Amino acid sequence: MGERKRLSGLEKFAYGIGAVGKDMVYMLSASYVLYYFQDIMGVSAIAMGIILLVARVFDAFNDPIMGVIVAKTKTRWGKFRPWLLIGTVTNAVILVVMFSAPPSLDGKGLVAYAAVTYILWGITYTMMDIPYWSMVPAFTESGKERENLSALARSCAGVGSAIVTIITVMAVSFLGNALAGKATNTTTVSYNTKDNGIKAYVVELDDEGNPTSNVWEFNTERTALTVNITGTDKVFEGVDVEDTESGEVREGIINVNSSNAKISYSVFGITREDGNVSFVIDSRDGKESVIVFYMNSEDYLMMGAAQVLEGTVTMNSTLEVERVGFKYFTIIIAALFIIFTVITCVVIKEKSSVEMQTASVGQMFKALIQNDQAMAIVETIVLVNVAVYITSNLLIYFFKYDLGGSNWQGNYTLFNMFIGGIQIIAMMVFFPLLRKFLKIMKLFYYSCYSAVAGYLILLGMALAGVRSVYVFFIPGFFIMAAVGLINVIVTVFLANTVDYGELKNNRRDESVIFSMQTFVVKLASGIAALVASVCLSIFHIQADSAGAQTVAMAVSKMTSLVTGEGTTIDSSSVTGLRLVMTLTPVIVLAVGMYIHRTRYILTDKKLEEITAELNKRHSS
Repeated sequence: MGERKRLSGLEKFAYGIGAVGKDMVYMLSASYVLYYFQDIMGVSAIAMGIILLVARVFDAFNDPIMGVIVAKTKTRWGKFRPWLLIGTVTNAVILVVMFSAPPSLDGKGLVAYAAVTYILWGITYTMMDIPYWSMVPAFTESGKERENLSALARSCAGVGSAIVTIITVMAVSFLGNALAGKATNTTTVSYNTKDNGIKAYVVELDDEGNPTSNVWEFNTERTALTVNITGTDKVFEGVDVEDTESGEVREGIINVNSSNAKISYSVFGITREDGNVSFVIDSRDGKESVIVFYMNSEDYLMMGAAQVLEGTVTMNSTLEVERVGFKYFTIIIAALFIIFTVITCVVIKEKSSVEMQTASVGQMFKALIQNDQAMAIVETIVLVNVAVYITSNLLIYFFKYDLGGSNWQGNYTLFNMFIGGIQIIAMMVFFPLLRKFLKIMKLFYYSCYSAVAGYLILLGMALAGVRSVYVFFIPGFFIMAAVGLINVIVTVFLANTVDYGELKNNRRDESVIFSMQTFVVKLASGIAALVASVCLSIFHIQADSAGAQTVAMAVSKMTSLVTGEGTTIDSSSVTGLRLVMTLTPVIVLAVGMYIHRTRYILTDKKLEEITAELNKRHSS
């Protein structure tokens, strides 16, 4: 076999662009499938939880089988590219179908639709993800070239994830508003003081958008408001809410607020096109309602001078806008996914026709267990990702119920944009820079220490009562820079175990080993979700939207929604949330470092020895 040429810039670009498309699709599904089916389509949270659990169990069998199938494949185009292309096209189609649920479906039909499409999406994603990563040892030299390409691919994957994280909400809103148009299935219902006894409150917000204790109350005699709500039937179905004082269950409570509607109003000479309002009514034709205006200091003082609060509030539900927006946004992402993968398949050539002995599933697991270095890295990957996903799962609750405030969504988005950017910079800039000065083993441990330090700083700030989102950028930097570095490092570690396995077992098991990478990441997300669920249950932290808690408060005592806007939990719950989202990841990372330190032996020097031995074996 002739000497391989170094990879060209075009080849590196082609492989990297495939990772961008692949992780754009993964992030869209991972971050928004629950929101889409639960909040927009109305599938219960319990049903979605069961669906996600079943999908993870199914992956335990699907991922290894796909690895064996790839290993057995022999075509004129190689082992990997055919499956990469087939998996991409089918996954893109299923993705579009998944985010295009018919609005006429409800109940069991919608649950079945979500279950089938999500499981099919997982199968087809595995179909392309395993061959993508398995290609690395097949067309690169072991050592620096493989390491650099793995780092590049991971960095590009981070770019794809970040793109979707940043643009999804804005793109869905834009496309939904542009394409939903004048939907024929929407109706407008009006509520007014005369028929519905509207009681109104005006709450002053501080400079950071948090509700203060300053409240103007306007009883029904001082209120002359008309509230017009436009939306689909789902808006007016309402929800059943238990009264927190009497235990009585109120049926069909409707809550429309700034999180699920576009709101404008003209009240007492104040006109706002993007108002912050909560409106709660006890049923579609109910007789009891409360409306709360959240205003800056200037508007608050003006409203307080009103003898009678009169005017009009217009609330246009965004549920239909989001449904249509997600559908067409998904079509765009799916199309880009296919285009990017085609570029990868056309440009990349499998420069080595490595003969890979295939095995049954049972033999495959046995071979993997025999590769003790691969198993050590697999266990490390699971633990590192569990630590990260625990925090990411609980982060939204931290912003909603701990930091709180009416602008918690904006602060949450801002924080995510910052840490996403740091993760990309860590993969693309920090890793190649630090590798010039540090051996990869030391870099791994320093990254873990950085994450631990970040978690401890985060805990200290939370316990000290820090409220500014910008200050939390400090622990966010330490944690996400570490995560970016570790994502690249463990991929390099895993690729190195292929050569070790060939030396030890006389067989190159690229697909067998890399098939575990997809599964272990999914396994980690499942474990972390379980930990987060237990935390929410033990500490009685509601997993509802802020608006849903507002409903419960309003039903219990119609005046109680004015100050918290659904962001308050008791101090013991706050403390429990802080401890679980910080100390639990620290413990998990410590276990991961211990396993890696005691079991992983593939240092740079050891890899050089393995490469030399394999070269001798291949030349003989």
